[in-house]
Amino acid sequence: MASKKNESLSKTLIVVVILCLVCAIIVSGAAVGLKPIQQRNAALDMQRNVLDAAGLLQPSTDVVTVFNERVDTKLINLNTLEVVESANDLGPVNYDPIAAANKPAWSSKVPEGKDIAGIGSREDVTKVYFINDEQGDLQTLVLYIRGNGLWGTMYGLIALEPDLSTVRSVNFYEHSETPGLGGEIQNPKWVAQWEGKEIYGENNEEVKFDVVKNPSDENHDIDALSGATLTSNGVDYLITYWFSDQAYGPLLDKIRKGS
Repeated sequence: MASKKNESLSKTLIVVVILCLVCAIIVSGAAVGLKPIQQRNAALDMQRNVLDAAGLLQPSTDVVTVFNERVDTKLINLNTLEVVESANDLGPVNYDPIAAANKPAWSSKVPEGKDIAGIGSREDVTKVYFINDEQGDLQTLVLYIRGNGLWGTMYGLIALEPDLSTVRSVNFYEHSETPGLGGEIQNPKWVAQWEGKEIYGENNEEVKFDVVKNPSDENHDIDALSGATLTSNGVDYLITYWFSDQAYGPLLDKIRKGS
């Protein structure tokens, strides 16, 4: 009787192991098979975010068509300020600057005392979206921005007018801030404040943009989020960092000069 029980247990274990192996193969195969679809969806979502930041997204917009017709995507080395064809064997379509920032070989550590946005490392090569008018002149420039909020990193895109200081719009497309408080960085009414505000002061020499309660400078200030001081400070710090000499400042100077 004991022998039969042991034999039955052995068969049961064999069946369980086989089922686990089959399930693992199916799951792995599905993950591999779905990866291209996931990548396409992620790329489409980012294209939608770029068009939204640039003011080109409407409910009826064919995202892929409008993006391909209007947006010129370039990879730019933030250390040399040169446009590059690819970065780490990836072209403009597939390159992800956020992923690059998390890889030591593809990024630079932000100097101690300069990392007010709390990002740790900055990608060496970034992705910049140029939107030109029918004459080929720059109409809108869209840049990646990110920085720490209350609960995690806030990821966004900011669209600038041709002077590269005046904000057209901003789109915080991913964050973990508290709904109804810090989460209001996605509220259209709060986002609307950004339009027309200037990042820099006179001669583009200093970042003057400020997120503050009771704004007093109509050219540079926007109203802080009610009940979300740390999120508001985080937004303020990330703008100050990304438009400083540590990040986009030198690149914007070069684009203004047309060099």
